[in-house]
Amino acid sequence: MELEITSYNNFFKMKGILNKRNLNVFKSAFDNVFERVDALTISIEKIEWMDKYGVDALAQLHYQALSKNKKMSIIGLGCKDLYEHFKSDAPDTAA
Repeated sequence: MELEITSYNNFFKMKGILNKRNLNVFKSAFDNVFERVDALTISIEKIEWMDKYGVDALAQLHYQALSKNKKMSIIGLGCKDLYEHFKSDAPDTAA
């Protein structure tokens, strides 16, 4: 299955597989997105699978949001690898 991305305002739904082959679809959908919105929500509920390139693409978008002081949320029980990436990359807040 290919990657499909639909959007309404600042809410994006992704469906299918996110991998190296279709990163152009992802990049096209989110190109300069933070110039248009202050907050972004991405649903990965219907993502069947993503490879490391897909995880990296979402991570880069997240870092872009942080650097531009924008908000980004990822919702849905999509890919476990993505949540593991963000869990391991989260700063330790215990002081």
